[in-house]
Amino acid sequence: MHTTKLYVGILLMAAFASCQKNDSAPPVIDEDVNLGGGTSISGTFINSFQQPAANLNTQQLDLHRAADVAFGDIFVTAPNEINPGLGPVFNQNSCENCHVANGKSPFPANSGELRGLLMRLSVPGSGIHGEPVPVPGFGGQLQTRAVFGKSPEGTLSWQTVEQIVQYLDGEEVSLRKINFSIDNPYETWPANVLLSPRIAPAVIGLGLLEAIDPSDILALADESDLNGDGISGKANMVWNVEQNQSQLGRFGWKAGQPTLKQQSAAAYNDDMGITNPYFPKESCTGQAQHDGQTDDPEIDESTLLAATFYAQSLGVPRRRNWDNPEVMMGKQLFSKIACADCHHPGFITGPHPEFDFLSFQIIYPYTDMLLHDMGADLADNRPDFLATGNEWRTPPLWGIGLVETVGGHSNFLHDGRARSLEEAILWHGGEAENSREEFKKLNKQDRLALIRFLESL
Repeated sequence: MHTTKLYVGILLMAAFASCQKNDSAPPVIDEDVNLGGGTSISGTFINSFQQPAANLNTQQLDLHRAADVAFGDIFVTAPNEINPGLGPVFNQNSCENCHVANGKSPFPANSGELRGLLMRLSVPGSGIHGEPVPVPGFGGQLQTRAVFGKSPEGTLSWQTVEQIVQYLDGEEVSLRKINFSIDNPYETWPANVLLSPRIAPAVIGLGLLEAIDPSDILALADESDLNGDGISGKANMVWNVEQNQSQLGRFGWKAGQPTLKQQSAAAYNDDMGITNPYFPKESCTGQAQHDGQTDDPEIDESTLLAATFYAQSLGVPRRRNWDNPEVMMGKQLFSKIACADCHHPGFITGPHPEFDFLSFQIIYPYTDMLLHDMGADLADNRPDFLATGNEWRTPPLWGIGLVETVGGHSNFLHDGRARSLEEAILWHGGEAENSREEFKKLNKQDRLALIRFLESL
């Protein structure tokens, strides 16, 4: 049974139950309160994204705690005895410096400390597996830092432009657009480089997303919009380095990575300059910064597995205030204006080959895991495998209401431009344009109710 049908069944059962209760009975618990199924954890606090899944057994909990150490390791330059191998060029020196408290990175206050902001690079065309083509002399990502004696590839700067959006009731909202520039390149900057700014997302629930059966994701795809609803989600098919074959993309802003292990390995290599079994060559191979050392790979399979398991075994926070009337109204509006057409509420995970705590979980990530055209305003104009320059993977919404609690900010979207959930909604275009326009037609009370629902996730 596809999870779409199961989800509808759950809704119908909940609706039937609500019809049977009398007015004095407590409300029927919303079907999606446990967003992460059995992994779900309770509480609203700064460490909400750093809790182990609630359904880990004793051995798995011990593994999680050991993996936590690997995720927090700070790398230094070789030949140090502990965590050597940083660079020669890099963006950050640990996983946690991008994924602050395991949450979404804030947009940086200045170019001196970018936190989880980075710039993907390519030139027009595609590689032998459909991947973006690296920029000669710079690779596929701009490394803005370097070890002593080496030069960063360049620095990143930006300018902001404000534009006003007006609701039907006359209220105005200012939207921030960010125009990025590459400064101080260590060598001549090519003229045809494609740029894509990316903000590090939260790392909760990734093991559950990986455990969704591919058929349940593909069942939601409608690339040619055969049903005529204006939504034409499509899968990104990307290259699996380990299996040497094309596979469904799941991770990254454009679903450019097929597995969490490969996503982790690519981050080690691109973000920290740490070679590993998946990517045994320095990211700056062939460039003047290359260190010429023969210590690759700089981390082994066990370290890579540990960092991967840490993300797999994190708990997903439960919904909060789900029985608040305003929140309940906002949830209805979320579906009414078709936000749920892309932010698909529920799945059931399949049998996980390694970890039972991820298997057969009823989860509510609010994503279809597919690519959608989000319009010219959000476009980076940089293809990534099958993803066009206008397309982005629908990001999961679980945990979105805790971003400010965990990270101390309210920055959203792939480049962090939105300063609130309201701004993020108003930037939606392309396939989401109709939903955005319906949101703009709502009165202020209803707009706030929809925001309150998002804050409950």
